[in-house]
Amino acid sequence: MANGKTALVVIDMQKAVLEASAHSGEIVANVVALVGKARAEGIPVVWVQHESEGIPRNTPGWQYVDELVPAPEEPLVPKTYADAFAKTELKGVLEGLGAKHFYLCGAMTDACIRSTLFGGVYRGYDVTLVADAHTTANRDEFGYTADQAIAVVNMMAGYTVLPEARTDVTTTASFPNRSAV
Repeated sequence: MANGKTALVVIDMQKAVLEASAHSGEIVANVVALVGKARAEGIPVVWVQHESEGIPRNTPGWQYVDELVPAPEEPLVPKTYADAFAKTELKGVLEGLGAKHFYLCGAMTDACIRSTLFGGVYRGYDVTLVADAHTTANRDEFGYTADQAIAVVNMMAGYTVLPEARTDVTTTASFPNRSAV
């Protein structure tokens, strides 16, 4: 995988995002493992960081969780929309890495993960969702739990195929899935 044709995209692993999310400790540990494996395999890690009125830049909640520290050479893409491609440099960063495929992990499953998964595949990228490395909060006001949201997005990622791109699912233990690229 050191050929640069794939990347690991880490979405919004920020303190304010994870404080209300389900299984945060487990998800953080899995993302830490993914980042470590990616670095060891020569797979570029791309960090995406959300900012909004609710998560202002340079506030404590905007910071990444303490366990995850981007390396100085790893790209950081700020975003303001759920889809990490919307009005950001993510496409250019992936192109610069030569990546036609990326693994996806982070938060929030039913917003930023779902949007970036489909944003990627609609832009022609093959996207592999790491099924046990994304999370969200319970959405009681909408009638579903975090676990239900995670299950539905994992299911959708298991079978989305377009003429030029597809999605797939793997786990932290199976990363990197050599058949995904």
